[in-house]
Amino acid sequence: MPQPLPPAPPGTPVAATRHGPDPRTGAAERWTVLHHSTDAHGKDIAVSSTLLVPGGAPPPGGRPVLAWAHGTTGIADACAPSQAANLGFNVYAQEAGAFLRAGYAVVATDYPGLGTPGPHTYLVGPDEGNAVVDSVTAAHRLLPDLAPTWFAVGHSQGGQAALFAARAAGRAPGTRFGGAVAVAPASHLDAMLPGVIAAHQPGSLAFALYSLAGLSATDPGVDLARLLGPSATRTARQVFEECLTAPHPALARTTTERALPLDRAQLAVVGGRMAAYGNPDRAAVHAPVLMVQGGADQDVPAAWTAQVARNLRALGSPSVTERMYAGAGHDDVLGRSFCDVLAFLGAHGGVSAKGCVPFRAEAG
Repeated sequence: MPQPLPPAPPGTPVAATRHGPDPRTGAAERWTVLHHSTDAHGKDIAVSSTLLVPGGAPPPGGRPVLAWAHGTTGIADACAPSQAANLGFNVYAQEAGAFLRAGYAVVATDYPGLGTPGPHTYLVGPDEGNAVVDSVTAAHRLLPDLAPTWFAVGHSQGGQAALFAARAAGRAPGTRFGGAVAVAPASHLDAMLPGVIAAHQPGSLAFALYSLAGLSATDPGVDLARLLGPSATRTARQVFEECLTAPHPALARTTTERALPLDRAQLAVVGGRMAAYGNPDRAAVHAPVLMVQGGADQDVPAAWTAQVARNLRALGSPSVTERMYAGAGHDDVLGRSFCDVLAFLGAHGGVSAKGCVPFRAEAG
């Protein structure tokens, strides 16, 4: 990547590498694209993404674009989904493949700081939302025959990103935004740290530590080392080096209180700042929204997603639809909900969901 980055409008490609047919997604043509974006403070940055296009001739008018926003993979560069054959998790490759078979081109952002210079601003909504939208602009610059219609669909961290992308959709000139699908979106960030501490489950610590790292990367008033102290900072740095699929053993050797040694006042201040940057229900979304949630989700409580939907409506969002899947967990809800998601896209300018069959989510 050129250093310094020459200034250019958001979505302007910097470089693109064509990898050829991708076996994980039905032999779609796969590119890795580096393009311009802007962070929450208006700074010009580079972000990477994966572009997948079905083989064969496109339909008249071109293929609509599905902007996929991934869930948590980690904050190290090696955790960028564009560097993984399965886009981070097997179920994500399944989801992308299903959208490709339905007739969409898929562009999947890595978000700022994953695979590109600088720290990953984890759960900083404007950074993630801008990256989603700007990946669509970059895709159209690379392949001008794509249709102008596009959608944002995301899971977990990406569900939050999809809602921020919906508010930033005007960043993509010459396109038509059809709507957003938020699957188990991250929310209630002010409650995250106290909840992790109270739960006494070290396995949840990675999310809390990632969130602190993301906040400190965007908020100059948050000093991670000063906040955590020497011992907890050492643990955090070890955790940051690994991806979520291979958590560092340090997590099993600590307690939630030792890893997050914040008092009540500190938790309130930090939680408030995290919510200000990342809660997805603090402004209306004026495009159609579908909220998808598994009833047995152990990572994002169903009650939180229902509250996000209520808050969006109260703020004046004109079209918020909810779909709850009884017994579905955080990941398998992707397969169970797929046909309903496809029908939602079809009803708002996408391709028809005729003949759709839900899929069973693969582990890993």
